[in-house]
Amino acid sequence: MKVKKVALAYSGGLDTSIIIPWLKENYQCEVVAVCGDIGQGGEELTGLEQKARKTGASEVFVEDMREEFVSEYLWRLVRAGAVYEHKYLLGTSVARPLLAKRQVEVALKTGCDALAHGCTGKGNDQVRFELTYKALAPHLRVIAPWREWDIKSREDALEYAASRNVPVSASTAKIYSRDRNIWHISHEGGALEDPANAAPDDIWMLTKSPRQAPDVAAEVSIGFHQGRPVSVNGEHCASSVALLETLNEIGGEHGIGRIDLVENRFVGMKSRGCYETPGGTLLLAAYRELEALVLDRSLLHYKQKLSVDYAELVYNGFWFTPLREALDEFFESAAQAVTGEVKLRLYKGNLEPVSRKSPNSLYSLDIASFTMGAGYDQKDALGFINLIGLPIQIRALARKS
Repeated sequence: MKVKKVALAYSGGLDTSIIIPWLKENYQCEVVAVCGDIGQGGEELTGLEQKARKTGASEVFVEDMREEFVSEYLWRLVRAGAVYEHKYLLGTSVARPLLAKRQVEVALKTGCDALAHGCTGKGNDQVRFELTYKALAPHLRVIAPWREWDIKSREDALEYAASRNVPVSASTAKIYSRDRNIWHISHEGGALEDPANAAPDDIWMLTKSPRQAPDVAAEVSIGFHQGRPVSVNGEHCASSVALLETLNEIGGEHGIGRIDLVENRFVGMKSRGCYETPGGTLLLAAYRELEALVLDRSLLHYKQKLSVDYAELVYNGFWFTPLREALDEFFESAAQAVTGEVKLRLYKGNLEPVSRKSPNSLYSLDIASFTMGAGYDQKDALGFINLIGLPIQIRALARKS
């Protein structure tokens, strides 16, 4: 079936820059470039529209999606406590459904009959984009050039760009593949491909080396209202974007949020990458401390189990699914009591809780104190232990007899 008009998820990087002329050559179609500003920084966005048109796009959409990204996607991660394989705060994973959703919306608005992306056939992003396409526009054809063309390497892509006069900032000297947004930046490739190699000092971009961080500890207070971050150091933030940017700056200054991870990709292979998530690391740490204060044991422990499932759903690209939506309903309900303020101390890449306060605290000083109070009779512990230990006792007696 002939394709007439394709909406391309466009970043202006090497891959998507050469995809525009490649689509026009191989499909003889119009190309609509769609880019979302999710906090990747001005350097990546400067001149993007002109570049897309110069390389052959007939229409270009560059839209500020930062507030939606933070409020409707990142705050859900915080509320869920979602961390993949104990380390990864899902910065790339959670952004893809939003970008793909907007790409679909533009495609339908401009009369496109196909969607295209620049994801390789070895990564997770192809799954995340295409599962979103299936959820929102299953009738549109999907074109994935990396699964079709003869380009096999970065060098091949650079050669193709040069032959078509496509301006790219990439070079063989820039060996790392990076993805950046307001939540994080990822680093892959080069020396990082061998997990036996230490991460080079020059890869880090958002965080100071802990060795070069201030010699004096800093304290930061983060306030929450029903699970949503609302203040930093007592100052209410009307904008979610501004709040996160403030925490990114504070965390980055003190070397907070670096991880080095060998992860299991959804497509089946292992990969090694380094990530920087300064503000997100502070938020998740503070949120966990506040939850420990206000949630009862059964709810807290069950939520911790579901957090693992939620992180895996997001990582694997199942954002637009009934299960993710149902889990979010659970986390939203659990978050109704998560109101209060947590103070963290930051020092050379480390953080520790200093204080936790909430009007919904379940902590009882009368019961928890070593000083005997009227609220707890220690003699009750005997019956408690006898009852919960009964199966253990019976089994031991049966074995002995």
